[in-house]
Amino acid sequence: MANRYAVILAAGQGTRMKSKLYKVLHPVLGRPMVQHVIDQLKPTNLDKLVTVVGFGADMVKDHIGQTSEFVIQEEQLGTGHAVLQAEELLKDKDGTTIVVCGDTPLITNNTYQALFEHHEKTGAKATILTAQAPDPTGYGRVVRNEQKEVERIVEHKDATEEERAITEINTGTYCFDNKALFEALKDVSNDNVQGEYYLPDVIEILKQKQQKVSAYLTPTFEETLGINDRVALAQAEQIMKKRINERHMRNGATLIDPDNTYIGPDVTIESDVVIYPGSIITGESIIHSNAEIGPHTEITDCVVGEKTVVKQSVATNSKIGARVQVGPYAHIRPQAAIGNDAKIGNFVEVKKSAIGNNSKVSHLSYIGDADVGNNVNVGCGTITVNYDGRHKYLTTIEDDAFIGCNSNLIAPVTVGKGAYVAAGSTINKDVPKDSLSIARARQTNKEGYAQKLKNRQKD
Repeated sequence: MANRYAVILAAGQGTRMKSKLYKVLHPVLGRPMVQHVIDQLKPTNLDKLVTVVGFGADMVKDHIGQTSEFVIQEEQLGTGHAVLQAEELLKDKDGTTIVVCGDTPLITNNTYQALFEHHEKTGAKATILTAQAPDPTGYGRVVRNEQKEVERIVEHKDATEEERAITEINTGTYCFDNKALFEALKDVSNDNVQGEYYLPDVIEILKQKQQKVSAYLTPTFEETLGINDRVALAQAEQIMKKRINERHMRNGATLIDPDNTYIGPDVTIESDVVIYPGSIITGESIIHSNAEIGPHTEITDCVVGEKTVVKQSVATNSKIGARVQVGPYAHIRPQAAIGNDAKIGNFVEVKKSAIGNNSKVSHLSYIGDADVGNNVNVGCGTITVNYDGRHKYLTTIEDDAFIGCNSNLIAPVTVGKGAYVAAGSTINKDVPKDSLSIARARQTNKEGYAQKLKNRQKD
């Protein structure tokens, strides 16, 4: 197999996005569009990846990191000029170079692989990735001769009426013989209205030299969508969302309403998971078999165990065990670890805490910076008081303990194994195992006093 190289064009500012964020960093399903391009190119066995950066170069470099080498296009003088910036890294190499725009996140690995293979099989000096457009207005048309060979690419504004009737369009993605590419780029002129050096001019130059130019027709037009504004960004979101949701459904997950279910590209979902409408699952979340998510639930970078139910809740960067009941309206904050068969009920917040197997925090409680053992019952309204204004402290509740309603556990403090804390207590000292701790004011009843108050109000 020939050596393979890739050049990603990511230097544009994207003025039509009307954003301070550089265009290729705008996310599609939570991942910057240029990262989608890189991720789909990776499996094609590239020998070198070069990204052309310009506006926001440092931000783009920081995001991509060591995945790519970089060259800078100081002035935005067209796509041909952009590719020419990679000359020092690639010009003397034998093999195939694919040129891809950083704002085309929907092109799949299968399409890239098929384009490479078609190019290498035909022995062409250039191969254009084309598509059949329902409405080709604004796109460059691919003009073929009677033998169906590519003759040229004509831009919409320069096309005749007959040429404008052509629906096969240039997607802006190409494979080139690497040496032929950089030789031809030297002959590209900027003698046009924009005063720019256009990459498609390489096709005409190669044809003039009697070099073979081919085209590979992608199966779906929507895959080639380039994102130039927020409307196209939203379209890409919908296409990507549909693609991902269908993959999970074909792999055995049930999405009750796929149009209203948002699943990120790095999420793993096992079979027989049921996801209800309004659910958002992102990051590197893993949802194990027979779990139920939603409705209206947000899960980010979490592991959710089998047969666990998370409804109308938010969970972030946490591990939730098997057969757990979460919600409704619970908030699992980062670094929480919920054991098997546990319950985190309505209006419960858990942060940086471990909740043991079979333990229950059923409602209206805050558990932060705590280590809660197995078979613990935490009553309604309980708070681990973990912060003194400067430092966070740990609350430890050992196995089989029972915390009564409306209790304050002022850390650092330990409630021993099997101990009871009476309802309404404020605990600021350790509770020994198997003890009952009561820390509240003694009740005093003043008989008839309420009537005296009523009489005063009448006077």
